[in-house]
Amino acid sequence: MALDKIILVGDQVMFDPAFGPATVVVKPGQMKGKGKKKGNVKGVEICVVGDEKKLKVPGCLYTAGAFSVPGTGSLLIKALQPDQKGMKMSVGGKPVILKGKKFIAEFKVLSPALTPPPANSADPMKSYPGTGAFMPANMTHKGS
Repeated sequence: MALDKIILVGDQVMFDPAFGPATVVVKPGQMKGKGKKKGNVKGVEICVVGDEKKLKVPGCLYTAGAFSVPGTGSLLIKALQPDQKGMKMSVGGKPVILKGKKFIAEFKVLSPALTPPPANSADPMKSYPGTGAFMPANMTHKGS
């Protein structure tokens, strides 16, 4: 397995705007950690598998097909890919998170998009699948 950049607390997360038939006006997220100082790079905590579940980016607008009046929702990381989980490096017994390629994301609908008046019918979908990527500030420290 090749070395890849280690994800640290505070690193940005960018979501792709296409979530199946929905288009989301994405906002960046920021990784959070457990608050343990066991593993760090220059004093910044290393993110471990499980920390991705703490990320939530609320208040994103979306439209989907005929539902052209925007609704709102939140962006989440649903699952990491195998290339984003450290196989050899861990902190506190948990694999570190690596940059990798694309993670599996989810857009959770909070307020559904609508069709234009007079119909005003609501989007029946509760969530949409998508992808996203980590944008590490760390360019020198790598793990596997």
